[in-house]
Amino acid sequence: MSEATPFRTVELSEPSLTEPGLRFATVKSPALKRRADVTFYIPEGAPDKKPLPLVLLLHGVYGSHWAWALKGAAHRVLQKLIKSGECEPMMLAMPSDGLWGDGSGYLHHQDADYAKWIVEEVPALAAHVEPRVTRSPRFISGLSMGGYGALRLGTLFAEKFAGISAHSSITDFRQMEGFVEESVDAFKLSPDEEPGVFEAMLHRRGKLPPLRFDCGTEDDLIEYNRVLHADLLHEGIPHVYEEYPGAHTWEYWTEHVADTFRFFTTILRTGGKVSA
Repeated sequence: MSEATPFRTVELSEPSLTEPGLRFATVKSPALKRRADVTFYIPEGAPDKKPLPLVLLLHGVYGSHWAWALKGAAHRVLQKLIKSGECEPMMLAMPSDGLWGDGSGYLHHQDADYAKWIVEEVPALAAHVEPRVTRSPRFISGLSMGGYGALRLGTLFAEKFAGISAHSSITDFRQMEGFVEESVDAFKLSPDEEPGVFEAMLHRRGKLPPLRFDCGTEDDLIEYNRVLHADLLHEGIPHVYEEYPGAHTWEYWTEHVADTFRFFTTILRTGGKVSA
């Protein structure tokens, strides 16, 4: 195990006590100034001496680090796709959002940097747990608030990611008010924060990694996703947008996280040449 880590303390679960491949970690985060949690999944059958791509999977409001694995079965979906040859082996990092209010938005607040936690510290912790991801391609995805986080952070830090995928996304920070108890003003964002997804993409056009997002046709967020799709089309920003039957539910996300894993595999197998 690598000894290089930005964390004062790292607590890791005992592998023999969990489902194969799952590891749980708690660290003291410099960005958050408190402890934070991550669930990892290291797939079976990954070559020992090859770099292992890393996928950051961000949860939605009300949830935490365990949601993608223990409600969405993301690790089982991935392992099944690897076994069938549809997907390349990838490590999953499923962090908590920092546990502010009903959801931090993965934003830089004045008192804690939830964006830095995701973009810098979680990959560092992943490399501490599994050194094969130290210099491997990184991807980012998420659902709902986590979809917003993936779209925005994948754009703002485009140089760090080989691909972006999102499900049932909040597409504008102000839509958080439809889900959380806290008002938008209560977030107290850092003055240098840039909360807009489309605005960030517009400013970084030509620099974005391959991008896809989807939404269920019965989802309350469907019109917001359609507007983002239309805006990106109007500006000629390459992306893939898909709609499927379904609502804002774990049944939908468990099914369509497979589309994320296939999309990232296509990027790996083609060197980033994805049809938009």
